[in-house]
Amino acid sequence: MAGQPTTNGVPALAGAIATLDHPMVERLKAAGAIPIGRTNLPDMALRVHTDSALYGLCRNPWDSRVTTGGSSGGDASALAAGMTPLGLGNDIGGSLRNPAFCCGVASLKPGLGRIPSASSIEPQSGALVGQMMAVQGPMTRSVGDLRLALRILAGPHPRDPWSFPAPLEGPPPARPLKVALVTNPAGGTTDAGIAASVEKAGEELTAAGYAVERVAPPMVEEAIETWGRWLAWELGLQGEVFRQLMSAEAFGFWEGFVKHFGAPTYADGVALMVQRHEIARAWSAFLAEYPIIVGPTWCQPQFAHGYDVEAPGRVADIVNLMRFVTPMNLLGLPVVCVPTGVANGLPVGVQVIGDRFREDLCLEVGEALERRVGTITPIDPR
Repeated sequence: MAGQPTTNGVPALAGAIATLDHPMVERLKAAGAIPIGRTNLPDMALRVHTDSALYGLCRNPWDSRVTTGGSSGGDASALAAGMTPLGLGNDIGGSLRNPAFCCGVASLKPGLGRIPSASSIEPQSGALVGQMMAVQGPMTRSVGDLRLALRILAGPHPRDPWSFPAPLEGPPPARPLKVALVTNPAGGTTDAGIAASVEKAGEELTAAGYAVERVAPPMVEEAIETWGRWLAWELGLQGEVFRQLMSAEAFGFWEGFVKHFGAPTYADGVALMVQRHEIARAWSAFLAEYPIIVGPTWCQPQFAHGYDVEAPGRVADIVNLMRFVTPMNLLGLPVVCVPTGVANGLPVGVQVIGDRFREDLCLEVGEALERRVGTITPIDPR
């Protein structure tokens, strides 16, 4: 936002003042939106728990002892507590969806190229992994507000050469719309309560007239591995820069992530691009048969503050709990996160995943769930 610092949550960038509005900010202002505040994120957005070296810990209004997720944890917390109706974030590894799940709000991770992105803070041209996996999107308390925000934010912008003028409504699909329900994604363990919330979503969609089948998309584990190795390859090269910018705790988590997935060579990186294409072909065929996939956001409940850095093995735990989040980053697919209720005092919810440029179907199914289960925010912070 012009005239305001883009800090990335670290003291070294506290004075990094933007000279131009981001395209999302520019379009919201033109539509009459009033910016009221900046919210917290983890150091360099490289953690799924919002605790920054510059601003400290962000608390979850449902339970101040547990995480808001990350990286856009500040916006999710503000939405859940009723401070604001609309927040903005970005998503390269669930940064719009992790906080939406943790705080019981809605978010839209658009398909790659749907919403433009551009920075006036250097580096203005980021790494390949960011260009091909990171997207910008809105967070709100209702799916209807996501739809409104998308209409304002979508469309090409001259500062983003890869933003695309795709129509907001795609061709009418065959009805009843087929939905693939994924209760326990491949590659790890799923909490029984989380699995039950996905099953409940499937029951509600069946009652709403959708053709729900329990079937999983292909190559999920390969997608998780390819996503993680790609991040470790490119961003791992910036390790010494991150070490200087981030707190020791945050950098320790990032360093553990790189070690968990390994440090691929250039040749390995080229092979990852081939693997990504193979996975994309398999998912494209699957989505032609099942235009919507519904599954968990996190596969485990919200964790206590600091859990992710308590021990080196925690990185594997975090990869497990968010394992159904990252394939959609690798493949550039749109996702709507919608809360579906409360379990043990904390919100639960699902991801509604569609094919590229089918945000319209994701929003439709998200609204169908919301109509049947209601909204759970804002709440009085505890």
